Amino acid sequence: MPFKLLAPPGRSRGPVAAGDDTPIRDRAATFSHMPEEGALDFAPAVLDPAHIGDIEGSLGTISMHDHAPRGSWRKRLLTLAAIMGPGLIVMTGDNDAGGVQTYTQAGQHYGTSLLWVLVGLFVVLYVAQEMVTRLGAVTGVGHARLIKERFGRLWNLFSVGDLFLLNFLTLLTEFIGIRFALGYFGISQYYSVPAAALLLFLFAATGKFRRWERFMLLAVAASLVVAPCFFLAHPRTGPILAGLVPGVQGGVSGTAILLIVAVVGTTVAPWQLFFQQSNILDKRITPRWLNYERTETFLGAILTTLAAGAMIAFAAFALNHTKAFGPQATYADSGWFNDAIRATLGPVAGALSAIMLLVAAILGAGAVSLSTSYAFGDTFNQRHSLHRSVLSAPLFYGAYAGQIVLAAAAVLAGSSHLLGTLTQYVQVLAGILLPSAIVFLVLLCNDTEVLGPWVNTTWQNVLDYTIIAVLVVLSLILVTSTLFTSVNAVVLTEVLFGVAGAVGVLVVAPLAFRARRLASGTGADRLAEVRQLDRATWRMPPLHVLARPTMSTGRRVGLLVLRVYLVASALLVAVKVFASFVH
Repeated sequence: MPFKLLAPPGRSRGPVAAGDDTPIRDRAATFSHMPEEGALDFAPAVLDPAHIGDIEGSLGTISMHDHAPRGSWRKRLLTLAAIMGPGLIVMTGDNDAGGVQTYTQAGQHYGTSLLWVLVGLFVVLYVAQEMVTRLGAVTGVGHARLIKERFGRLWNLFSVGDLFLLNFLTLLTEFIGIRFALGYFGISQYYSVPAAALLLFLFAATGKFRRWERFMLLAVAASLVVAPCFFLAHPRTGPILAGLVPGVQGGVSGTAILLIVAVVGTTVAPWQLFFQQSNILDKRITPRWLNYERTETFLGAILTTLAAGAMIAFAAFALNHTKAFGPQATYADSGWFNDAIRATLGPVAGALSAIMLLVAAILGAGAVSLSTSYAFGDTFNQRHSLHRSVLSAPLFYGAYAGQIVLAAAAVLAGSSHLLGTLTQYVQVLAGILLPSAIVFLVLLCNDTEVLGPWVNTTWQNVLDYTIIAVLVVLSLILVTSTLFTSVNAVVLTEVLFGVAGAVGVLVVAPLAFRARRLASGTGADRLAEVRQLDRATWRMPPLHVLARPTMSTGRRVGLLVLRVYLVASALLVAVKVFASFVH
């Protein structure tokens, strides 16, 4: 669908030079204050014209010219139904095959005592995904493209390079999950894995976004199989409520801390940021519908948190109290877990457990692989939309098919030991990438050229930087403890959180206070001017006309912390590799 850049009479359509002092209100008028009937037609930053048009949701359609008010609850619910998709899929896909294994392992080893971790993760999960909903709807471009244009090609290559590798390793775990799940029913991996790979490609390559979304939402509905699993384990209210109070069954230990960090890593993953932002623009959601997308994301966060808690409780009530499968038993893999459930609760529970794993793996594989293809299209300026056919977007679908084929072939060709070796470092790589992804996300959400009136508020920044600090510490704990198993994880946790707290109080807080006190004149006036713009119609202008990002105190500190953190992580990996080579 072709589109063209419009401008109000008497205004230039030429590019804005870097450092242009034109008031942002005037530039916003040039690029986004269109006549009401054409406001939603205007999306000048969009790379692929297929991202402009009617919202064709699984449960309804919304015209791009729709400006009618939603005065009744019925109309609002119908609109929400049409919008539903990106938030539910990304959140439910987060409980993938690796998530099932991590949550059930936590339940088997520590009962319900780690449920409290999920309460804090709910906040982190929603805060992170809410930021990408704003970026997707307001900018009209994907996460990888924004990083490339606002931080440079080097940071972009780092971000997407790690993302591609991490996503591929994650995709391996999804196909391993499919192998174990269908293997429970006696289906050979030589049938199950290729069939799943073909199914994933066929549903994505129809050229109809709505068909793919319906397939994924059907899988979301199937993921509710966790509910009967939960009840078959005969849950009790007392232990569940007790698990919401911070503590660890048997006392805090290094193993418990690593499992807590693993739960964090499997609940908040970098691919989610790239996927949802691109999926929002692929669904053609604009700022007018952003509150509905936020609501959907919030509901998705609730659903995925409850499902994760149900998995922990399922394993806790089924296995934690038994002699054969208690805390001392070795949790080998998801196949072992399914067999243990059958031995404890019976064949029906075992079958439902295998189905739970299968659905989780399919959801995860579909979302993770699409995340890679979206980032590929953003990075190399290729058409990347599920509205397109294979012929009109060959590189997008080629990247999608290529990773699926390679992952499926690796699972079929590799031995269990080899696959275990390949996948045991997935969490380490996720731990390294996640804090950097969150840093870029927060910096983009403070970029007035990118988000205009949708930039972060002060309280959002306080919350975001607190989350970053916690994630950096947890990631360093995970990386250090995984690479150097002799390190005392309890002491390491106390030291790192102590250092982080001291740095926050003695360094970061004074700098932030000083920066706020000095923020006056042009900078403050500009921010105030930006916040007064009309949120309903403002969209980011073309990326090439945006002024260069200003190196504010927050941006400098964020990039400095990111560089120091990455250097520290790289040194830890280098020391581990060198030590392994020597011995």
